[in-house]
Amino acid sequence: MTMHSVPKLIELEIGQSIGSAEYLLTRDSLVRYAGASGDFNPIHYRDDVAQSVGLPGVLAHGMLTMGAAVQLVVDWVGDSGRVVDYGVRFTKPVLVDGRDGSVVVVAGKIAQIDAENNRVRVDLAATFADAAVLGKAQAWVRL
Repeated sequence: MTMHSVPKLIELEIGQSIGSAEYLLTRDSLVRYAGASGDFNPIHYRDDVAQSVGLPGVLAHGMLTMGAAVQLVVDWVGDSGRVVDYGVRFTKPVLVDGRDGSVVVVAGKIAQIDAENNRVRVDLAATFADAAVLGKAQAWVRL
């Protein structure tokens, strides 16, 4: 088993990339998330209901998109318990195609270094179909 090495504050700088990832969201993902979260709003699994309220089709749960985005930070730091604060603004929904699903692309950069408290702020960019789906997505990570 390989141990994950926690990034060292001294090795980080503002603007440094922590990497990027792609997350495939499918209708199956939405069903699983609905079961785990208890959010069974039919706009997340029925095209007819989504369209009847003016949406183009089934949308991913906002919290699922938010969770997928922060996974990049968790993978980078190696321990979800090190993420001490996380917030986003939802800017655009993720439309999930019934056949092919939808890919959310996430990239992260070091935005602030708090040496006194041994933590950093990572800013995340999350996009779907080349449009930002999260705004002001920021995670504070204790190193």
